[in-house]
Amino acid sequence: MKKFFLVFISFIFFALNLSAEKISHEECLEKGEDYLFASGECIHYFKSKGDREGYLNIIVHGTWPDGTNVLGRYSPFAETIALNTDITTVAVALPGYSDSSTNNFTALAHEGVKNLAAKEEYINFLVDLIKELKDRFEAQTITYIGHSAGAMMGATVTGFEPDLIQNAVLVGGRYDIHEKDKSTGLISIIDVIDKVSKETKFLLIYGENDKISEPKVTKDFYEIASKKGLYAKLIKVKNGVHLDLDMSDTSVESITKFLEE
Repeated sequence: MKKFFLVFISFIFFALNLSAEKISHEECLEKGEDYLFASGECIHYFKSKGDREGYLNIIVHGTWPDGTNVLGRYSPFAETIALNTDITTVAVALPGYSDSSTNNFTALAHEGVKNLAAKEEYINFLVDLIKELKDRFEAQTITYIGHSAGAMMGATVTGFEPDLIQNAVLVGGRYDIHEKDKSTGLISIIDVIDKVSKETKFLLIYGENDKISEPKVTKDFYEIASKKGLYAKLIKVKNGVHLDLDMSDTSVESITKFLEE
């Protein structure tokens, strides 16, 4: 499979949308069907339609520079996943990215902000966002596809709000934030793993040459999840690095197969 996202070249790679601002609920509704209001934030998303009723794939990005047009990067990936699985797939722009608001939260990468994705209030926001999408698309089965910080947050949600996510595809994530940051008030799946539903299925993907989320991070979590009796599959992306790891051919093929099971 060709690396579809390359057609967008460097323009979209580094494109910035610096218009993020305070947006009211009413203003959000007026923006159109590609926006929804969750936990006080107006969230911009891209949708690619699939025909399988009751299913929804949700793609959540990781940490990018403040204002990055993440939907420019992730819309072709969402289209590919929707085409391969015949499941409606949405890619969301978290607060501070693309045209999403910054009512309550900054971008994940914002001056003076550290490990926002490991804060309980941000996990609560993500839970609400997933619920809003689930209701909007009348879905019963949610597959969460997260990269990097998006993977870390999605993993935490499976224990924070059991049964909300049925399938968790976690790519280049971190599963024990305390290994990197000893600050108080941080949360990751290791803190809530005993609350994760045994019905939740995990696909854990790591890059062989990932220097940000080293292979050992994912391998160690796979061992922990397995010992806890959770369903988990481990996939290695040969020569894979952190950037675009979720969009690699190996990742796309693994996600497609995972959702066919």
